[in-house]
Amino acid sequence: MRKLLSVLLAAAFVFSAAGALSACDKQGTSDIQDKVEAAASMTEEELIAEAAKETGNFVAYGNSSRIVDAMDGFVKKYGSQLKLSSSNTSASKQSDTEIFTLLDTEAKSSNKSKNASMVLIQDSASLNLYRTSTDLFCNYIPSSLGDNISEADMVPLAQQYINKLFIWNNVGDDVPTFSNVWELTDPSYDNKIFFKSPNSEQVNMNFLIMLTSDEWSGKLEDAYLALNNNTAASDVGEGKTYKNYGYKWITEFIANCNFTINSDTTMAQNLSKEDNAGNMGLFVLSKLRDDSVLTENLQVAAWNEGSDGKYVKIEPFAGFMYALYAQLATYGPRPYTAMLFINYLMTEEGFGPWKSLGGYSSNSSIPVTEGDSTLSFWRENLVFEDGQYIISVKTEVEDYINGLL
Repeated sequence: MRKLLSVLLAAAFVFSAAGALSACDKQGTSDIQDKVEAAASMTEEELIAEAAKETGNFVAYGNSSRIVDAMDGFVKKYGSQLKLSSSNTSASKQSDTEIFTLLDTEAKSSNKSKNASMVLIQDSASLNLYRTSTDLFCNYIPSSLGDNISEADMVPLAQQYINKLFIWNNVGDDVPTFSNVWELTDPSYDNKIFFKSPNSEQVNMNFLIMLTSDEWSGKLEDAYLALNNNTAASDVGEGKTYKNYGYKWITEFIANCNFTINSDTTMAQNLSKEDNAGNMGLFVLSKLRDDSVLTENLQVAAWNEGSDGKYVKIEPFAGFMYALYAQLATYGPRPYTAMLFINYLMTEEGFGPWKSLGGYSSNSSIPVTEGDSTLSFWRENLVFEDGQYIISVKTEVEDYINGLL
């Protein structure tokens, strides 16, 4: 997989020299592009009529097990009109790597009747790379969304967002409260910050890569100065130990991380136990909904209240946010059905399987779960992925981080 990505990276730079292409614009994808353009002006009834003409299985892959529940709801709603049932539909959870490999294999198959027609991808950087270097994906934006989706979430289409936050065990007197992420680089936090290794969790790697950008390195510099009486770090700058403040924070943060737990669910469960007092993690907020997690023993950093009753803002971030992107699979047999499914996923009903603490639809008309914060709040408090930036420095920064690990 790493070799394939290296080849694609080289190809991506060639494409970028002439301007990034949409996957639908490339040779061999004109048919699905025409259908996407036609669907943009169709009513739901017209789209259903076109989908009903399609043959072959309707298959979807996603980097979320809940795509199975979403498919069940879709078939229940549209199955009779489209002649869909459990015998010719399927949805399954696959890793991003597995999805890319499956689509590449299916594109070369002589019989495409059982190919996937739609996918949900988690890794924005790899998706950006595949979109610019292959013809495996095609973007579709439901016209029904209107102004309820931001321009930044359109290409590729972000179906939802998921956040990973600093969360600590609040039992006893040794509660690790903080308000500046540079505090987490202090030796007192050594081995007390649980974080799934970036080697096994690409979104964790993407988060760290984002911190090397001019924007986030600048914010980290401001936070460092605020914590250190406006005194700059002597080891940051041209020709010094660290190229910028992003590299410095990554290095010192990783030195304090405990990578022994390789599951966010297990992390939430373990950290909520009383005997884990004084420890914290950077993991998925949605894990707090699990009955096996003692949520009363956990404090979400972004929701920590000061003596004045107001939230204590963590400078410059309280965690990070990543998206699940909905894409048409170019070589699938049922593009109109896939577009109808994407329409469904962008409604409150279709988003239902994910609607819980820590799940946020990019459709602004769908409210967040009661007690959660809005997507606009998180945009002000979290690091959001930029797939284009990540790809532009991926090899260099990943090699640096892997050296630390």
